[in-house]
Amino acid sequence: MNARMTPKDVAQRLHIGTRAVYAMLERGILPGIRIGRRWLVTKNAYEQWERTCGLRQASNIAGLSGKPELTLN
Repeated sequence: MNARMTPKDVAQRLHIGTRAVYAMLERGILPGIRIGRRWLVTKNAYEQWERTCGLRQASNIAGLSGKPELTLN
């Protein structure tokens, strides 16, 4: 099992374009490591981000509370 993901792998899992993934990496929305011109995402970090819908990182970046805006009953 590969412990790393490329931005293309992330884009496929999120069903978005690779440019959107690069923008999310640059802004710190997605957890990633930049090595030269390449970005790598560890599978563990991505899966943790995916489980929390990025709430922890988004709250740190944008000053958000990390609480969902909408709750369904």
